[in-house]
Amino acid sequence: MKKVAIIGAGISGLFFANILRQDSNYEITIYEKSNLINLEKGYGIQLSVNSVKLLNKIGFQNLNLAHKFNPKKIDFYSLLKKNKICDLDISNFNTEEAKYTTMQRSILVEFLKEKLPSNLMQYNKIVSKINSTTENIELTFEDQSSVRCDYLIASDGIFSSTKSLILNRDIKPKYFKSIAIRGTINKKDLNSIDFSNISLFLGSNFHSVLYPVNKDNTLNFIGILRKNLSKDQLEDYSLFDDKNFLSSILSNLSNQIDQNILNNLKNIKCFPIFTSQEIYKPKQKNIFLIGDAFFAFPPTFAQGASQSIEAAFKLYESLKNANDEFINQRAERTKMINKKSKFNYFAFHLSNPFMTFTRDLIMRQLVKNKKFIESYLGEIYKN
Repeated sequence: MKKVAIIGAGISGLFFANILRQDSNYEITIYEKSNLINLEKGYGIQLSVNSVKLLNKIGFQNLNLAHKFNPKKIDFYSLLKKNKICDLDISNFNTEEAKYTTMQRSILVEFLKEKLPSNLMQYNKIVSKINSTTENIELTFEDQSSVRCDYLIASDGIFSSTKSLILNRDIKPKYFKSIAIRGTINKKDLNSIDFSNISLFLGSNFHSVLYPVNKDNTLNFIGILRKNLSKDQLEDYSLFDDKNFLSSILSNLSNQIDQNILNNLKNIKCFPIFTSQEIYKPKQKNIFLIGDAFFAFPPTFAQGASQSIEAAFKLYESLKNANDEFINQRAERTKMINKKSKFNYFAFHLSNPFMTFTRDLIMRQLVKNKKFIESYLGEIYKN
């Protein structure tokens, strides 16, 4: 039996443990640096069909329907002109078994966690040393304990310290020159949008998204604002909890965001956005990176969680079939999605009136072009 050590109990690590556990040839342990898995309710997550199809392999289709929402379209709005630009039917990629889904992130994490025996989890475990010079891998933790394993899976997020140990150099993500503003809002506090859809508002150096996270009245809000921050600001972790800083951000956006939304947002948090600079490939054949530890995308294609799930499943298939195609295949797919995410970011944040007029005109045509939609979205959603 092969021993597998998974570092990090996020979506990618938990899903990988769930899918690998179906094979009795592996003994799995998840090592999580925190003393628990955060299941605080609140913010939303989008799961495109490619990931829902994979989640169904571990029973996601049986999750209480009240916890999930299936939007039909993406409605695009202009924040500058205060009008609807067009809509895109994303339900065309749905099947009877797998539909585009929005929900609370905590519900998904809890679902993945609850399907695993508690003895698979070890908390307060931070890797301090990795010895992979022998056939087996030896992990040493900060509490001085150590274990040996046959496979090491690093899934400890964008700031993965395990990745730096694996590559024997300090790997840091890059500030994307943007900040995110997250919050929740009640349906009764919104006007003039279709609650069965995702609403995407395009502004000047800013865009925001509203979507339901369940069958009740709660919607998730996320805004992405271009903003240069100094090195000192990025290293000041208290800055993003500072009420004055948040107030200044919201004040700057008050001429774009509907005042009714600003006044009724709850649970508001602000944080800088970091993305990966490149794709790293461990030299060892039995060490792998998945999730944001492998690559973190700009948040403009809503593929962060879906690609974490997809990559975990592809790694499972690679181990099952005893091939070493995982890295190269994921690298190519990651480059494609990253390129499209950056293009979306550019298109969503245009401020020049002529360019926004041209963009809106082109968008109205493209959303009706089946060949374009099949190529631009189908390449991703169809896995």
